Amino acid sequence: MRAARWRKRGGRGFLQPVAHPHAIALDALVAIDAQKETIDRNTRQFVAGLPANNVLLTGSRGTGKSSLVKAMLAKYAQKGLRLIEVDKGDLTDLSDIVERIEGRPERFVVFCDDLTFDAGEAGYKALKVVLDGSIAGTAGNVLVYATSNRRHLLPEYMSENLETRHVGEEVHPGESVEEKISLSERFGLWVSFYPFAQDDYLAAVDGWLAHFGVAEPASQRESDLRTREALQFALQRGSRSGRVAWQFARHWAGGQKLRRRS
Repeated sequence: MRAARWRKRGGRGFLQPVAHPHAIALDALVAIDAQKETIDRNTRQFVAGLPANNVLLTGSRGTGKSSLVKAMLAKYAQKGLRLIEVDKGDLTDLSDIVERIEGRPERFVVFCDDLTFDAGEAGYKALKVVLDGSIAGTAGNVLVYATSNRRHLLPEYMSENLETRHVGEEVHPGESVEEKISLSERFGLWVSFYPFAQDDYLAAVDGWLAHFGVAEPASQRESDLRTREALQFALQRGSRSGRVAWQFARHWAGGQKLRRRS
């Protein structure tokens, strides 16, 4: 079992193996080289049995946060890395999951994708406990990798700025802000992702087209046409990102292959 999902049936939780995990090559992810290096180094330390950190990947949608975690599994599965995906609604079971895998020789990344909380949610406290460890300490073979569009995982409101106190030249956030920061700061690594520039987006398009077996354009005219189509595709979606590049590559590659069959 290289990957599994935590599932519940009849009120009881269990690990459901994923027969065919989504294998993503690290080289296929472009325009995020610094983020790849940070996550790869941390994962390499973890797999080697060395100290490593829980990771919070935050920022713009579609820029490769989730794909980067999956790429770690593809790269390090042979060295004992395993991935367990847990939905936000099941975070209250985190301590049970950790107990089931504690002491096993494999190294487990518990993956929480697109993680956000509303104030008072039960999973919020459960995640804090796993990140910090309970009275029994933390499991040495488990890390949490989480992705989110919110750096502090909770909604932030203008009214919270009114709680800020000024003591001399120092600024002291209010209790509401401190509580929100208290969860995210339990992740030892914060890795930020940013919107793609046009050149980054087009580089991602080229990379994914190569992945789908599309040859380089035979002429400058064909190259200009493909570039124009790729930019129009992104404009229609209001976003330039790795995800949109992947979607365009599937659209273009499928169309090219269909025409050759006609």
